[in-house]
Amino acid sequence: MMATAPEFDVVVVGGSIAGCTVARLYGRRGARVAVVERRPDVDAYKTVCTHYIQPSATPTIERLGLAGAIEARGAVRNSIDFWSPYGGWIRHRQDTLHGYNVTRQTLDPLLRRMAAETPGVELLMGWTATGVLGNGRPAGIAAEDTRRTRRELGARLVVGADGRDSRVARWTCTPGRVRPHNRFFYWAYWRGVPSEGERSRMWFMEPDCAYTFPNEDGLCVVLVGPHRDRLPEFRSDLEGAYLAYLAALPDAPDLGAATRESRLIGKLDIPNVSRPAARPGVAFVGDAAMASDPLWGVGCGWALQSAEWLVDETAVALTEGGDLDAALESYRRAHRRRLGPHHFVISDIASGRRANPLERALYRGAVDDDDVFYTFEAIGSRRRSPATLFAPRTLWQLAHAA
Repeated sequence: MMATAPEFDVVVVGGSIAGCTVARLYGRRGARVAVVERRPDVDAYKTVCTHYIQPSATPTIERLGLAGAIEARGAVRNSIDFWSPYGGWIRHRQDTLHGYNVTRQTLDPLLRRMAAETPGVELLMGWTATGVLGNGRPAGIAAEDTRRTRRELGARLVVGADGRDSRVARWTCTPGRVRPHNRFFYWAYWRGVPSEGERSRMWFMEPDCAYTFPNEDGLCVVLVGPHRDRLPEFRSDLEGAYLAYLAALPDAPDLGAATRESRLIGKLDIPNVSRPAARPGVAFVGDAAMASDPLWGVGCGWALQSAEWLVDETAVALTEGGDLDAALESYRRAHRRRLGPHHFVISDIASGRRANPLERALYRGAVDDDDVFYTFEAIGSRRRSPATLFAPRTLWQLAHAA
């Protein structure tokens, strides 16, 4: 037990999307928040990202006041065409909700500045969290700056927003469950890639995958996701294998007049990790709570949404002296209910297995049948649970479409 009242209501470790969303939303609810971010530059940004934000997160973006800011900077209201071996292209319909394609170079500094400008929020750039305070129950964070100056930040709640390899999880003995991933990824930024109405495209070829995601400033992420069996091919000739892979895609992207604006960026090992989103005195958001296969573009959206759910479940307990542990348990259950089924299916598909009969029927039916398409889109955009596929009405639609 701390002898004096803690300096903050919440200490957040990590000043990226999830951490800054938590801070801004808590600050708006009257909480005192410290964000500990090891990078000293407020304009720092994450480089390993697909930049695709699912439509499920658009309401959170709007609530933050972020939508206008990223659109003014050129963020693309995204839509996507999806190719599978079971019928070819599933074309996007115009009457569905949109998410955003926006690079982290644009998004991260905007969101970080918005958090820093929120009353009650203190942004500690250039500080590294070194451990959790408290005897058994987390009571804040110890941190050091680049000169090894130490500071202890007492708080009622510690939030880990520090990624899939969360140090907060390690310090609080909250291990993650790891599920393997049998694909690897290489991508680059291109300029001048033709795209119909700035539409994204995804190829899901069992087991290999690829996509093109247009972003602001005319940049397009062009990514390949081969099965791990093809890793020697890429290691022996990375440039040649990347270009040959793209050229072999059905309706391949036309790179003839495009120019590559970056080196090839690779990620060879990305396991799926999930852990309990809360325990007494500590909560996890974003990849620290659940890190799923980035092929499906869920990371940024779930960072935003999980941060929002945490604040909605716990803000009253924090600011009005309620039962914080009960509120954290409510958040943990909500997180598991909303994202657990998606993570299970994504992790299963990440094994590189072939589609099961229900998935094949969904892909075939979504090509031409509007009812099946809207089911496919709602699940793919993470606005509806994969369990929807087992609803009697959905099963009837799939059978009828077949």
